[in-house]
Amino acid sequence: MIIKAPKGTKDILPSEINDWYKIETVASEVFEKANCKEIRTPIFEDTALFERGVGDTTDIVNKEMYT
Repeated sequence: MIIKAPKGTKDILPSEINDWYKIETVASEVFEKANCKEIRTPIFEDTALFERGVGDTTDIVNKEMYT
């Protein structure tokens, strides 16, 4: 069985990771100079959160959500 990444997500492969580290380092330095603090939020949110906010019959919930 082949496991695919959920729609709308992308794996960062070993050949790409150094580029991502560079981007994260520069972004971190810029944000630190602006006195911004890092937060870590969930990568995936519960569908119910969006159903309450935009309604359970919208295209966002019906077509664009990974449930």
